[in-house]
Amino acid sequence: MTEAVPAHNPQVVHPIEDHWITLDGARMRYLRSGSGPALVLVHGLLGYSFSWRHLMPALAPQATLYAVDMLGVGFSDRPPGLDASLRGCAERLVRFLDATAINSCNLLGTSHGGAVAMMAAALAPHRIRNLILVAPVNPWLEHGRRIAALLNRRSVKCIFLHAAPLLRPAHGYFLRRLFGDVRRIRPGTLEGYSAPFTVPGTFEHGVRMLNTWSQDLKELESLLPRIREIRTLLIWGSVDPVVAPVSAARLRQQFRSCAVVTLDGVGHLPYEEMPEKFNRVVAEFLAEKSVAA
Repeated sequence: MTEAVPAHNPQVVHPIEDHWITLDGARMRYLRSGSGPALVLVHGLLGYSFSWRHLMPALAPQATLYAVDMLGVGFSDRPPGLDASLRGCAERLVRFLDATAINSCNLLGTSHGGAVAMMAAALAPHRIRNLILVAPVNPWLEHGRRIAALLNRRSVKCIFLHAAPLLRPAHGYFLRRLFGDVRRIRPGTLEGYSAPFTVPGTFEHGVRMLNTWSQDLKELESLLPRIREIRTLLIWGSVDPVVAPVSAARLRQQFRSCAVVTLDGVGHLPYEEMPEKFNRVVAEFLAEKSVAA
């Protein structure tokens, strides 16, 4: 695959194609669009490829984009007994690269998907050209540890699993809390993110992810030296209520070449709140231009 970055041509329309593969005996969905070096997009916890609907048309002229629905979420299958640990997710992501004949790629992950991306890169560093991590879950995140510990209590877990599917009207409340400015929520956003929640097994998979949260982050920290040489970009919203921006400094120290872009007044979903600016930052990084915000 060529390393050249094609010139942007606004007249060329790159369709977004819906694809399915069989992975570990289950059907996995992904979207594909564009041309150029491969850019694999990994969503956050209980998110799916919908997260990248603004990014894909913008970057299609310079990259071949693969937006996955990881097994257990989105519109992919939810096989019983699926390994939901961070390593399990990362190993499946590497097998996805195998199944789609992606020998090397740029890898972008957000939130929990950022942790998956780092783990996958640690398992196969020779296959990752650049890392783009958007408010990634990381070993220096105390808030996430407290939430995981709470949800792992047997009584709380049972209540959550029984009540979560009935709380559809509350999804909007939780989504709004992820934004720095709720006026930036675009029409159809809530409906899009909520669409896969009706598929049985969605919330059970989310809880299984939390079961190994603390051990996962310890393992991730131990493996970070393997990806130290991978050129990396960190993108954070300055008022992120989920993954504290202060953890960016510790994470940045793990890489030899790492830029940090902070979007002022933005919450946990910068690709939703400021998609045009987010897309520009990512495009410039991949084109090896300045990543100054």
